[in-house]
Amino acid sequence: MAQKYIAYRHQRSVARKAKTREVFLDIVNVKNNDVTRENANMNADTPAGMMMKFASESTKPFVDDYLLSEDSRDAVEHNYLHIHDKDYYPTKSFTCVQHPLDNILTCGFVAGHGASRPAKRIETASVLACISLECAQNEMHGGQAIPAFDFYLAPYVRLSYIEELKALEDLNGEDYKDLYEEPLIDYIKKPLEGLTGKARAQQHAINKTVNRVHQSMEAFIHNMNTIHSRGGNQVVFSSINYGTDTSAEGRCVMREILLSTYEGVGDGETAIFPIQIWKKKRGVNYLPEDRNFDLYQLACKVTARRFFPNFLNLDASFNQTDEWKADDPLRYQHEVATMGCRTRVFENRFGPKTSIGRGNLSFSTINIVKLAIEASLEESDKQRRIDLFFAKLDRMLEITAKQLDDRFQFQKTAFTKQFPLLMKSLWIGADKLGPMDTVDSVINQGTLGIGFIGLAECLVALVGKHHGESEEAQELGLKIVTYMRDRVNTFCDQYHHNYSVLATPAEGLSGKFTKKDRKQFGVIPGVTDRDYYTNSNHVPVYYKCSARHKAEVEAPYHNLTRGGHIFYVEIDGDATHNPQVIMSVVDMMDQLDMGYGSVNHNRNRCMDCGYENADDHLEACPKCGSKNIDKLQRITGYLVGTTDRWNSGKLAELNDRVTHIDHGSQDLFGE
Repeated sequence: MAQKYIAYRHQRSVARKAKTREVFLDIVNVKNNDVTRENANMNADTPAGMMMKFASESTKPFVDDYLLSEDSRDAVEHNYLHIHDKDYYPTKSFTCVQHPLDNILTCGFVAGHGASRPAKRIETASVLACISLECAQNEMHGGQAIPAFDFYLAPYVRLSYIEELKALEDLNGEDYKDLYEEPLIDYIKKPLEGLTGKARAQQHAINKTVNRVHQSMEAFIHNMNTIHSRGGNQVVFSSINYGTDTSAEGRCVMREILLSTYEGVGDGETAIFPIQIWKKKRGVNYLPEDRNFDLYQLACKVTARRFFPNFLNLDASFNQTDEWKADDPLRYQHEVATMGCRTRVFENRFGPKTSIGRGNLSFSTINIVKLAIEASLEESDKQRRIDLFFAKLDRMLEITAKQLDDRFQFQKTAFTKQFPLLMKSLWIGADKLGPMDTVDSVINQGTLGIGFIGLAECLVALVGKHHGESEEAQELGLKIVTYMRDRVNTFCDQYHHNYSVLATPAEGLSGKFTKKDRKQFGVIPGVTDRDYYTNSNHVPVYYKCSARHKAEVEAPYHNLTRGGHIFYVEIDGDATHNPQVIMSVVDMMDQLDMGYGSVNHNRNRCMDCGYENADDHLEACPKCGSKNIDKLQRITGYLVGTTDRWNSGKLAELNDRVTHIDHGSQDLFGE
C-alpha cells in the first residue's frame, strides 16, 4: 500500500510539473489563451505581467496541497466549486473595501517610505483619493471603492474657495472674511461684467474654484487610468459612489466629475476607471422637484455616451435603513455603496449597518449547472430530478460554507503590519490594533460570499427551459436562489460570520466550468453547447426579449443576492443623444425594486489614435484612417479598452449578446 501510494504521488507530481511547464511556456511565448487572458484588466504580455502570471500559476497548486480540506479540494478538482482569487489565498488578503476617505483626508497617512499630510485644498484631496485607492490595491486582491465621493471631497471645495478669496484680499486690499462661510446655492461659473465690490469678488472666487475642481476631477480620472497598482500594466479596480450630497460644494464635485467623464481622457477616449455609481434616492435626486435632479439628468447624459455612471437604487426595499435621515449631514454613513463589479456589503451582524470601512473577505462559486446535469442523468421523473438537485445543492452549500470558514480562520491570523494602510486607516475598528496584533478582532466585519453561475443552463437541464422563456422555470429559479439564501442565513448562525449570496460576476470563470462539463457530459443543447455559462441569474445574453421582460425576470433575484447583483440592458445604436432611455431604465429599476443596474451600447475606439464614435459598422477611423478599430465593451461590471485581452468564454458571450432596446424605437420596453 505504501509503495502504491508513493508511486501515485510520483505520478501526480510528474503530471503536475508537465502541466505547469505547459502553462509557463504559454506565458513565455506570449500565447493568447485563457490562462494569459484570465483578467482583461491585466496585460500578461509585459515582463511584470508575466511575473504576475508565473506567481499566480505556481501558488494555486500550493493552496490545493496544503491549505484546502479534502472536501474542498475534491469539489474544486471535480468542477463543482471555484475558489476566487485562489492564487492570493496564502497572502491572507481580503477581496475589497469601501474607503472611509475622510480618515485619509483629515489625518493623512504613511505610504511606503513617505508620509502624506492632511488635505487643505481640492487638488490635494483628489491626489490623496488616488493614492489611497492605489496603495490599498497592493494590499488586497479585489476592488477599491469610495462610498461617498461627493461628501468626502465637498469640504475641500469650500477651502479652495476661501483660498481664492484670500488671494483677492491680497490683490485688492479688501476684507472678504464675511464671505468665507456664507452659504452658497451653487458653484456656477458666470461672467463678471456688471458686478462690482464683494459680489464681483465672490463670483470671481467661484469661477476660479470651479476651474480648480474641474482640473482636479480630470486629474483624478487620468490618474486612475494610468497609475499601475500591480504588474501587467494593471490599474486599480476602482469605483466611486456619489449622488446624495445636496450641498453646493458636493454638487460642484459631482458636476465636474461628470463633465470631465463626458469629455473623456487623452484624445477623448472613454475612461475605463473609476467605475462611477450614481446613488439614486427619492427626495434627493430622482424627481424633478429634488435638489439634485439636474445632476441626475447630467448623469444620464454622461452614461449615454460613456457607459458610466451605473445606477444604485437606494430606494430598493433591501437598500434602506431607519437610520437614514434627510437632514443628517452624515447620512451617507447609512447609505449602501457598491463596488462597480457588483459586490455589495451592507448588513452586519457584528457592527453598524453600513458599507463604509467594510468589504468582502473572500467568495467562492458553486457550479449549479453540473449539479443539474447530474440530477437529470440520474432521474427521469421531473420532481425526483428536482429533489435530487436540491439534495446535491445542499451538500455543496455545506462544503462551500466550510471552505470559506477555513479561509477565514487562515486570514484572521494575519498581522496588522501586513496591511499597513488597510489596517491603519480603512478597515472598521482596525485603528485600535498594534502592528503585531492579528486582525482576528476586526475581520468579522467583512462578508463571505457564496456565489453561483449559470442559473439559466441549470434550469434548462432540470425542466427544459430557462427562466426568461418559462414561468415554470422562473418559479424554480426563484426557489433555488431562495433556498441558497435561507441556507446561507443558517450558516451565519452556525459559523458566526456575515455570509451572503452573490450573483457571481464571472469573467475568468465564464468558460472554465463549461469546458470541463462539456468534456465530461458532451454537448447538451441549451446547457453545454456554448463556450460559457450565463452570468449568475441573468436571462441569457442570446435570448431576444424586451428590456421590460428581462427586468421583470431578473428583479426578484436582487433581494435574494445581497452579496451583490447587477442588471444590464443592451441598447442598439448610438445612445449619446438619447439620455431619456437611460432614465427609463432607472425608472424601471425603481418600479421593480431592483438594486443596481447599467446600460450597454455601441462605442467604437481607434486603437491607434484613440478616436471614438458610436457608428454601427465603423471600419476605418475618420481621424487617422487606421483600420485598427475595436469596440469598447463592458466585460462584467467594468469596461475593457480592447477585447484582445478577453478570454474565449467572454468573447463567445460578447458575440452572442442581443439588444433589448432597438435604436430609434418609440416603444422602449414593449414586447
